[in-house]
Amino acid sequence: MGAGKSSVARALGTRLGWKVQDMDELIESREHQSIATVFARNGEAYFRRIEHEVLCELVHERQLVVATGGGTFVSTDNRSIINKDGVSIWLDVSFNRVIDRLRSDTKRPLAADHTRMQTLFETRRPAYALADFRVDASLTSIDEQTEQILEWIRIKTIRT
Repeated sequence: MGAGKSSVARALGTRLGWKVQDMDELIESREHQSIATVFARNGEAYFRRIEHEVLCELVHERQLVVATGGGTFVSTDNRSIINKDGVSIWLDVSFNRVIDRLRSDTKRPLAADHTRMQTLFETRRPAYALADFRVDASLTSIDEQTEQILEWIRIKTIRT
């Protein structure tokens, strides 16, 4: 959360000429309410179930960049789905940078409590570390991050 997944996904999609899907936007459209409202009315377990369903619908598309939610990759099932026929990229950002980016964000229910955010941040990092590629997103621009990803894709494509 706050790492820049949506922004980098859009930039990467533009550079690749691929379609981009933001899972949070898809969930809001499907549920006809904001993510914060889904959490408040139905709880996190309900949200995670819907998130998994949306991911399962997306995996059949080709030439697609998906911006997942911050907790999507924590699920073993979701990680398997993502990595089975795609690649996963971790935008690694420091906790202080995340807090700076989310300071005035009222749309993200999990960001409101900094203590809970710290716990989420620390507990999610081991799952994120299982991604195929890590980008240091703390101090680099969206364009620089996108270029790092494209270079990694080029190298990976050459090797396979």
